[in-house]
This record gives sequence, C-alpha cells and structure tokens, in this order.
Amino acid sequence: MFSVSLIDIFGWLGSVSVLVAYALISTERLNSKSMTYHLLNLFGAACLIVNGVHYGAYPSAFVNIVWVLIASAAMVRMSQHMGERID
Repeated sequence: MFSVSLIDIFGWLGSVSVLVAYALISTERLNSKSMTYHLLNLFGAACLIVNGVHYGAYPSAFVNIVWVLIASAAMVRMSQHMGERID
C-alpha cells in the first residue's frame, strides 16, 4: 500500500507552489510586484523548510529561509503602498 507522510505533502505543495510562481512570472502572467507571486513563493518556501528540516536537508532549508525573508520583505514593502494597484 502506498502512503505519503504529512512532511512529504508539505514538500510537494512547496515544490509546486514555487514552480507555479516561477512559471507565472516567466510567462509574464504575473510581475515581480504581484502579491500573488510573493505569496506563492512565501508559501512554497515555508513548506519546503518544514520538509527540509525534517529530512536533515539543511542547505535546502537555509535557501528557503532566505526565500521566505525576501518574499516577506517584498510583501511588507508592497503593503506600504496599498493605494497602488499591485496585480
């Protein structure tokens, strides 16, 4: 019987989220000032941190911690300009 752990689900959700963000920006369906783009990256990286720490993949977890910090900083900056159209 095939079983998937919750940690593996986090890993897959994170991977898909980051890839979707990259695909959307690469195909110009989103731009770098899109809150959706940054939320996808934040969610994906957070999920990948959980997965990476669980499996002891610390270099991967480190990269994703930085990814979360970058996405968070961008979202804070964008929220300071809420009067402007973001997406």
